[in-house]
Amino acid sequence: MSEELTAAAAPSGGASNSFEEPWPVAQLSEKLSLYIKKLGMVWVEGEITKPSIRGTNFFADLRDLHEEMVVPIHSFSSGNFPKDLAAGDRVAVLLKPDFWKKSGKISMQIHDIRKVGLGELLERIQRLREKLIAEGLTDPARKQPLPFLPNCIGLITGKDSDAEKDVLQNAKLRWPDVQFKTVHTLVQGDSAAPQIIAAIKKLDADPEVDVIVIARGGGGFGDLLVFSDEKLVRAAAEAKTPIVSAIGHEADRPLLDDVADLRASTPTDAAKRVVPDVAEERRHLDQLLGRAFTRIAHYVSSQLDLIGQLRSRPVLANPYTFIEEHEQEVADLVGEARGVIELMLEREGNKIDTLRKLAISLSPQSTLDRGYSVVRDEAGHVFNDASKIKAGTKLKLRLAKGETTATAD
Repeated sequence: MSEELTAAAAPSGGASNSFEEPWPVAQLSEKLSLYIKKLGMVWVEGEITKPSIRGTNFFADLRDLHEEMVVPIHSFSSGNFPKDLAAGDRVAVLLKPDFWKKSGKISMQIHDIRKVGLGELLERIQRLREKLIAEGLTDPARKQPLPFLPNCIGLITGKDSDAEKDVLQNAKLRWPDVQFKTVHTLVQGDSAAPQIIAAIKKLDADPEVDVIVIARGGGGFGDLLVFSDEKLVRAAAEAKTPIVSAIGHEADRPLLDDVADLRASTPTDAAKRVVPDVAEERRHLDQLLGRAFTRIAHYVSSQLDLIGQLRSRPVLANPYTFIEEHEQEVADLVGEARGVIELMLEREGNKIDTLRKLAISLSPQSTLDRGYSVVRDEAGHVFNDASKIKAGTKLKLRLAKGETTATAD
């Protein structure tokens, strides 16, 4: 039974000792203390929260700049600390971790604390800006165009903030029917970045949202550090929906302005850039319609003038004019043709008469008519030599009119 309990209680991974020889609590505490002391002192960067001074003692929490992690820190002598140290300050702290063996707690004792200077923050932001440029996330070619008239605008801003009022009021003044889906978030501090990132993802996944506006009404450099947060900037760069940055800070502008599809100088400017002015668009439409009507009227008028000119031409006023002008010419040509034909027929008729008379004069009948006859024998052979006719030969005589017979003598 003891072996089964030992096997069941043994950890799956390799242990530093065995079930048969467990450490006492004091030994564990001693080993933890020795291990932590080997770490020595380390510089740690974070944000001061919940600072408290009790006499010469200083207590606070050191919050991670990007993750939801907090470490309590303390010092028994705060005389050399910055006098204006307050919650929200970004600091670098020289800590010496220590393990209290009796209570089993770890303490972080402060040996030095320094505010992170503005120059260093600017340098870090610049390095990140250069990194984003090298990755092409600020390239103008990748920026998406804004829709002319968005169906719905996603707005990320602080609750009841002036920025929210400016965007909503100016947008509705320009286009009263514009629709908004607003997500309220923190706009400064460590908790702001995760909230803004979640809001970007939520609105980007909404098919009704055509453009997203991230608005804040300006502020100090430290207040706007959240809009240079790398995770927030990358979330904005990855969004499929066009994003407008309306932070309202001209000097040392945050990195969100660089990756956004459009940078507006103020929330009011964002409303003007995202939504068209209905009155201005109507005036523009009226101008276009006026120009169109003028051009159409001018075209119709010019075509009517052209038709009038065409109708006034003689050939169109009286289509038979052209025929009438050539009618006499055609009649003359016909008459001339008839005269030529008649002359030709007359000449040919005369030729025919001549040939007819010649044919008549040369025909055997004409010879017979003049008193001649044709003498043939009974076989039909013609005699043209009287010496060749024998006495007693039966002859046939062809006269001008009829035939007769005779006997040669």
